[in-house]
Amino acid sequence: MSLDVAVVGYGLAGSVFHAPLIAAEPRMRVAVVVTSSAERAAQAEREHPSVRVVATTDELFADPTSIDLVVIATPNRTHAPLAKQALDAGLPVVVDKPFAVSVAEGEDLIKRAEQAGLALTVFQNRRWDGDFLTVRALTEAGRLGEVRRFESRFERWRPVPKGGWREVGSAADGAGLLFDLGSHLIDQALTLFGPVKSVYCELDRRRADIQTDDDAFVALTHTSGVRSHLWMSAVAPQLGPRFRVLGSQAGYVTYGLDPQESALRDGRRPDDDKPWGTVESEHWGVFGAEPAVERVPTIAGNYPAFYAELAAALLDGGRVPVDPRDAVATLRVLEAARRSAAEGVVVAG
Repeated sequence: MSLDVAVVGYGLAGSVFHAPLIAAEPRMRVAVVVTSSAERAAQAEREHPSVRVVATTDELFADPTSIDLVVIATPNRTHAPLAKQALDAGLPVVVDKPFAVSVAEGEDLIKRAEQAGLALTVFQNRRWDGDFLTVRALTEAGRLGEVRRFESRFERWRPVPKGGWREVGSAADGAGLLFDLGSHLIDQALTLFGPVKSVYCELDRRRADIQTDDDAFVALTHTSGVRSHLWMSAVAPQLGPRFRVLGSQAGYVTYGLDPQESALRDGRRPDDDKPWGTVESEHWGVFGAEPAVERVPTIAGNYPAFYAELAAALLDGGRVPVDPRDAVATLRVLEAARRSAAEGVVVAG
């Protein structure tokens, strides 16, 4: 059996991240794209020749029986309302991160899905970045000893704003780097080291003509004792390491970004019979304790695993790839971070 998937929104998230991964999954196909843009509609028809394009979700949900799964890949403030509409239509849902713009919205979606007996999950694709998989493997194998400090960065050098909604929108819209990139970094930290007992955050707006944060720092103290320091910036003229993990026996440092995003942006698909998500040896991270350090292979990234696991959940009764309660935990930290930055205090997690 193949699942017919509707992708709501065909901007960067829908066209680059979701649709190619869905098309590469043998038990799924891109059946419908929802977009009001004639240009994006034409793009969807070129990239997925059998697709049906509709302009609104009202058109999509007028006949929900033709769809097996809805993917919400629209601006952040619309995630929860559209997911609610899909659940009310009796359809399982994937929501792009962030899950919602508030804890209350996220909890409401989970309650609705549970009451309806429908699958609900969140596209936290960075859990399948190769460098993150490598950190996770080193940590779980105990090769670092007791992890004491976890540093993680998504930094860019974009001194001139692009002017999209992520920059000109408000915090209520889920705009800004804290929600955009922090949703990934906080999720990764919680996945590795569990819940937090305190949150400290610094938010800044460094560039003219933007309305929300473009430079952020978040410090988490986990109940396990690990301290996570997370940086998000669009104004970093020199980039720091992607990960720096310090343990009682060894450390691990790696630079650069997982190659899957750039491959998808370049039009590559995971099913094109070429190696996917691999990192050349000169870009592997460095592991050990001075002076005995060595490069260790980076595990191949695996974004396709998300939709493979989701197909198994829907067709075989498996678990969804990301528990939406994890996304609510991330939202709770994001809300605490905003409060910390506004009041200049450490906030209980």
